[in-house]
Amino acid sequence: MGQRLASEAGRTRAEWRGKDVTRLKGRDRPFPQAAPERQRNAIVVDPHVDVNPKAQWLASVGGACRPVLQCARARRRAPEGPPPPGHPEEVLGSPGAEGAVPEVAMATEPVAVESAVPSLVDRYFTRWYKADVKGKPCEDHCILQHSNRICVITLAESHPVLQSGKTIKSISYQISTNCSRLQNKVSGKFKRGAQFLTELAPLCKIYCSDGEEYTISSCVRGRLMEVNENILHKPSILQEKPSTEGYIAVVLPKFEESKSITEGLLTQKQYEEVVVKRSNAATATS
Repeated sequence: MGQRLASEAGRTRAEWRGKDVTRLKGRDRPFPQAAPERQRNAIVVDPHVDVNPKAQWLASVGGACRPVLQCARARRRAPEGPPPPGHPEEVLGSPGAEGAVPEVAMATEPVAVESAVPSLVDRYFTRWYKADVKGKPCEDHCILQHSNRICVITLAESHPVLQSGKTIKSISYQISTNCSRLQNKVSGKFKRGAQFLTELAPLCKIYCSDGEEYTISSCVRGRLMEVNENILHKPSILQEKPSTEGYIAVVLPKFEESKSITEGLLTQKQYEEVVVKRSNAATATS
C-alpha cells in the first residue's frame, strides 16, 4: 500500500513538473492554462512622422494625448516640406494650411518662485527693540527672545556702531573697578553664581577709533548666563554679524517675569515706524 502511494505521489510530482497534471490533491480539475501572450509588438506607426516606433506606441497608450505627442515629436524631427493633409501639425496651424488658425503656444513649465526663506534667528526667536537707551538718541538695542525664556542681547540695525564709517577699536566687559562681566560663573541647575541684571545694567563698553564710547545695557531683568568673548578678540564680527556671532550677552529672565519683561519693549513693526519717523524728521530739519 505504501509503495503504491509513493509511486502515485512521484508520478504526480513528475506530471506537475511537465505541466500536464489533471488531478491536484485528489480533485479532478484542469490545469490552469497560460494567459495568452500580450501583443507587445502591436505598434501603430504614423508613416508621416519620422519618430521612434516605440515612442509612438507609448503615445498610443496615452489615448487622447497621442496627437499632441505626435505633433510635439514631429516639430523636432519632421522632414522638410509641407505636412500631409490631416496631419496634426496642419490642424494646429501650419503656415501652409488653408484657413489655418494662429499657432497656440504650448505652456511651459512653471518657474519656481524663490520665496523668502526666514533665517535661523527669525524662525526661533522673537525680535524686541529698545529705542534710545538711557535717553541717548539712536542707541537702540535688539533683544532676541527664545521660547525657552532665554534672551540674547544684540545691537539694533540703526545703532551708531553699525553705521558705515565706524571702526571698533576695542570692547571691554569691565564695567567698573570691582565689576567685570567676564567673572560671571554659572553652575548647576539653578544657575548659581550668575550675576543679576536690571534693565539699565551695563554689559560692556565699545570704543571706536573716532573717540566715541558706547555702553550696551541689558534692557531686561534676569541672570547673566554668558558673554560673548569672541568679540574681544575680533571686534569686527560685531558689525558683520550682529544678530548671530556678534551678540553681546545671554540673559535668562525669571520664570514669573518671562512675559512681563517685554512690556516696555517695541515689536519689529513698531520699531520700523520709529526709524521712519527719525528719518523723516532728519530730512525735514536738513
